[in-house]
Amino acid sequence: MGDSRSRRVLAPVLPRRIVKHKPAMAVSLVDGPLAAWQVRNAEATIPHCIEQLAVSGVIDNFRRLIGGSDADFRGFVFADSDLYKTIEAVAWEIGRSGTDRFDVWLDQTIGLIAAVQEPDGYIDTWIQGVDPQKRFAELDWTHELYVMGHLIQAGVALKRCADRDDLLLLCRRTADLLVATFGPGGRDGICGHPQIEMALVELFRVTGRRTYLDLAKRFIDQRGHGLLKAGRFGAEYFQDHLPVRQSGTAVGHAVRQLYLNSGATDVAVETADIALLTAMDAQWESVHQRKMYVTGAFGAHHQDEGFGADFELPPDRAYAETCATIADLQWCWRMLLAGAGAGPGAYAAVIEREIHNALAASIDRSGKKFFYSNPLQRHPDDRAHENAPVTRQSWYDCACCPPNIARTVAQLGSYVATFTEDTLWIHLIAGCRIELPTELGGGSVTVDTTYPLAGRVRIRVNNLSASEQYLAVRLPGDAVCNVLDHKGDLLLVPNCCDDEVKPSADAYRRLPLVDGAVYLVDLDLAPRLVRAHPRVDAVRGCVAVMRGPQVMCLEQVDLPAGLTVDDVVMVGAPTPIGRNDDDRLDSASIYVRTVRSPAELYPLMGAEDDADCQSPVEANSLPVTIHPFASWGNQEAGAMRVWLPHQ
Repeated sequence: MGDSRSRRVLAPVLPRRIVKHKPAMAVSLVDGPLAAWQVRNAEATIPHCIEQLAVSGVIDNFRRLIGGSDADFRGFVFADSDLYKTIEAVAWEIGRSGTDRFDVWLDQTIGLIAAVQEPDGYIDTWIQGVDPQKRFAELDWTHELYVMGHLIQAGVALKRCADRDDLLLLCRRTADLLVATFGPGGRDGICGHPQIEMALVELFRVTGRRTYLDLAKRFIDQRGHGLLKAGRFGAEYFQDHLPVRQSGTAVGHAVRQLYLNSGATDVAVETADIALLTAMDAQWESVHQRKMYVTGAFGAHHQDEGFGADFELPPDRAYAETCATIADLQWCWRMLLAGAGAGPGAYAAVIEREIHNALAASIDRSGKKFFYSNPLQRHPDDRAHENAPVTRQSWYDCACCPPNIARTVAQLGSYVATFTEDTLWIHLIAGCRIELPTELGGGSVTVDTTYPLAGRVRIRVNNLSASEQYLAVRLPGDAVCNVLDHKGDLLLVPNCCDDEVKPSADAYRRLPLVDGAVYLVDLDLAPRLVRAHPRVDAVRGCVAVMRGPQVMCLEQVDLPAGLTVDDVVMVGAPTPIGRNDDDRLDSASIYVRTVRSPAELYPLMGAEDDADCQSPVEANSLPVTIHPFASWGNQEAGAMRVWLPHQ
């Protein structure tokens, strides 16, 4: 272990701001939970979204404008975006699997969009069919630019994934209208719901037309100057209270803030705007060090769907909208690609947390029922709050989340890896095949694993033609990494006695990228306890259990009759269970004891209380099973909690 060569090759990579990542587009998920999720998404979720677009009236909203339906407009003013997100999901699925099962639907739908679009490029079925006088007149609430942004993203995705230009041409007409209306020499204006900014940057990237990027920058620069009516929630709700470069604290509506940050990061990268990227560094710390739930969810307030104050993270009243997690996932990915200040490991760790917890919990095992809100606790007498029913729903009046989930799952493989000048970076551990770019010598890297069900990971390099290249693998948590040569002979066993080469919780292990090389990684998935920052008053004195990246929860259905999740205190430490022949873990065991229920509301503590708190695990306690938060509610509806009082 004293070999200097070992130290050089295996020392943790120190991410630097100057590192710029490029997405490794050719990543195919082939095994494990994420690959299975993508298959379910293709077979169940996307077809379900297409069906619900017709049932809910979204398709009729288009058809009525050309005489194809006599139904009234249905849904919210931004209902068109549900269709565009579904088209984007289909595009990513075509790119993933090459399927043609949706081609007829795409042809018909794009034809319908073309028929509805006005000659100058304008399209918004609520404005066109309900109140044409409001065209670009009430940008704070009409969501016109937000909806057009989703149209543009769908067109860009179809071009990139299916090489279809038909929708992209319609998008360019719309974007050209926006440039003529809001560009240099045009009117001032910003959308009440940011999203158009990152869409315009993506359109610039696929077309090369600079005016789209310039308009995105103009929208960013105009925010914070009072262009929107403050309304009852104030200017912070719209992130219009300060210029973006001066706003280092996440405020207001969570989805709006996170979409705005995504667009601002894109603009910063494309224009080399260091001041803007520095503001995004401050925003990222605000969001993830003071306002993120342990599950990777965001939003403490139902009333304004907002973040709330620093460390205001009540588990039972969490709004935790699914779209906020998706928006943050998109933003973290952009910060990673930008080589921003926190480093790729920090961004990748958050993305992993979000995918395996808040995002996974938002959809059931059938792929056809969804949560809009994802609180971390349901009381036994909990009643459904607006947009927070106690069971997943097949659709919502405000259906932004289901198609958002569909498009995100369809592109999960795109978040796995990137490459820089001489290094392939694997950010997410998942069973996959990565086709290497020519810059790294071609060939491929295969990752065989069912993580996070099991901790064994096997990485193999195939048909590489270059030399002096590297593989940087993010190893979450404590890990043992055995490096083998192409014959299977053990070369090095790091981490045995040399602390200098031991990776930190989110560090990357740098290895030589050599043809035929095999790397074996054993990740420790033993359950561990997590405490919240002491300023998170709502869960002080409580712990959460994590197994790998997965947050666990206690469900009512797993407790004996007569007990509820609010009646118990956890004692001792959790132990793993659910082991089978594949060494897979999907649950854990904890010991709990019953909380005394005094007759008084505020009784004085006595000696019996002290004795009870000090009782050993074996006495007055019983074992119960806890499961991943991502799967809660699939057994049966009922109470649940992530944070458990602990003795």
